[in-house]
Amino acid sequence: MQSAVQSACFRQLPGCAQTCTRWYATSNRRSVLRQDVSRLPVHRFPVAKPNDTRVYVWGLAATGALGMQTSLKKQAQIFTDFVQHPSRLSFAEGRHTVADVAAGYGFTVYVVEKSDGPEVWGTGINTDGQLGVQKAPGPHKKPLELTIYPAPIDLSSAKTEQRNRVVQVSAGRAHVLALTEDGSVLAWGNNAYGQCGRKIVAEEDYFRNPVVNTIRLEEPVQAIECGQDHSLMLTKAGRVYSCGWSDDGQAGQGRYGLIDTPGPAEGDMKGERVVKVSSSCDTILAINDKGDLFGWGNSEYGQLGDVAQDNPQINIPRYLPFAKECGKIVDIAAAGSYCLALNEHGDVFSWGYGILGFGPEVQHRPTPTRIPPALFGRNEFSPNAKVISIACGITHSAAINDQHDLYMWGHNRYACLGLGHKNDQFFPLKVALNARVHKVTCGVDHTITLCKAFV
Repeated sequence: MQSAVQSACFRQLPGCAQTCTRWYATSNRRSVLRQDVSRLPVHRFPVAKPNDTRVYVWGLAATGALGMQTSLKKQAQIFTDFVQHPSRLSFAEGRHTVADVAAGYGFTVYVVEKSDGPEVWGTGINTDGQLGVQKAPGPHKKPLELTIYPAPIDLSSAKTEQRNRVVQVSAGRAHVLALTEDGSVLAWGNNAYGQCGRKIVAEEDYFRNPVVNTIRLEEPVQAIECGQDHSLMLTKAGRVYSCGWSDDGQAGQGRYGLIDTPGPAEGDMKGERVVKVSSSCDTILAINDKGDLFGWGNSEYGQLGDVAQDNPQINIPRYLPFAKECGKIVDIAAAGSYCLALNEHGDVFSWGYGILGFGPEVQHRPTPTRIPPALFGRNEFSPNAKVISIACGITHSAAINDQHDLYMWGHNRYACLGLGHKNDQFFPLKVALNARVHKVTCGVDHTITLCKAFV
């Protein structure tokens, strides 16, 4: 701003404007040059390493599944029942590099990279030993039914090869599966339905005496999936093995009841090379390498289409011809009463009953219907944007596009959609996250994302 004297000078003596300007510029330049440059503050912005990961959590915090509290005393002082915005988890920073994550029913498990090999950690509900033996500090060291911060899960009792690395985890209602590098599977937690792949023991105390069972099949396993109370294992040869609760046919072995010995689920999938299997409750979807869709389990809401007209409990995998209209399917997600499919062009389809992503007026679709691509970021500025992966819990859904943005919709129990409120969301909406999302896993009422930093 010009001073009054300077303004008057310019008005009365126009020729001296250049002289005054040179004097001010010279004066300012001299004052800068007289400063000690070595003492000037230098701003250095941190740059993330390519392998650095970040974990964001939100939803119900009362169970400890978010793992955000570090002490009971602190929790009592600033206790929060739920977290409605994505919050960066401090546990996953610095010494703990998270390689995989899975959200169960009120608990969360992590694969944490260590210098001597990966470990499995967990936080949240532990009433069935799904987090192993967790004891309170102090002389009494009573077993904990709930933890509020991630702690390591002891897998030393498992009969596995020494230095066998865990590479993937999956979580159900009260049990956990962990896939090892050699293709075997570790299972622990509740086994009342045989979901851990071992003999059912009447009145077994899973909480005080947790058992880690090692499942070895005829061929190595490459992927694992936990349903509500059943387990699914996909081998490298493309075959699906299952065990657990099968009253709705979840095991897909052609029979109902409890199945405690892993066996193949074949039916219409026999001879096919399955590449993905999905289940969050009691409906199961699978796709083969040609993009064909198969399903079994509960179809009370039309999740499996016409193949379930006579009996809504399908106990053997059936080919689902209604999905041919979707094109080649590359990803799937089975919720409690509806299903999602993703084709090779990045289009998302939904069907069944619930909040399907078409607005509040549409609660049912008998066949796969495409959700408008514009809702996932495809527009005139990004005409080629497409979804690359999908996921769901029992009543809420998620999708990640090729920009690694996260979109969510569905029932918003305890703010599990991360949109800043607890209102249901009837169509996909972008979640505000300060990172690139690479994996999302949905529990019943909380959500966890595995991310990479922007820079």
